[in-house]
Amino acid sequence: MSITLVWAREPIPTGPSVFLAGPTPRLGGDVESWRPAAVEALAEQWTGPGPLTVLTPESRGGKRAAHYDDQVGWETAARKAATAVLFWIPRDLRTLPGFTTNVEFGLDAGSGRAVLGCPPDCPNPERNRYLIYVAREHGVPVRETLHETATAALALVAAATRHGEL
Repeated sequence: MSITLVWAREPIPTGPSVFLAGPTPRLGGDVESWRPAAVEALAEQWTGPGPLTVLTPESRGGKRAAHYDDQVGWETAARKAATAVLFWIPRDLRTLPGFTTNVEFGLDAGSGRAVLGCPPDCPNPERNRYLIYVAREHGVPVRETLHETATAALALVAAATRHGEL
């Protein structure tokens, strides 16, 4: 089925959606974003009756927000509106530290809409141990590959659909 990609600060539609939470590479750096692979994994697996909206905190065309609060406000609203919040944390303290992601996960862990993906082969997997602990305390699914994390996020979307929450 189809995917509708919504970039940072664009209008947030209603309907089934997944927010892609996790560290964002810095503009002009040499680290590629993991989000295109996440969109691909979601698109491959989505079988819902209509389109799935994927909300990304990255900016269309790399255009940054004029004001920090505009970006943070949009991300907060998008995470709150999302049917599922997919956290992917390929922790690398040098290039993808994810410090903001830690706070966001703490805010969303008890929502019933979060999934946590932490690859064991990332540069600093030991820095994800506490998040994994918190996830388990809150019943958040924990996965080790991006594909499995996408599967878990779509299971939350399917459950919300079955329960008439969408």
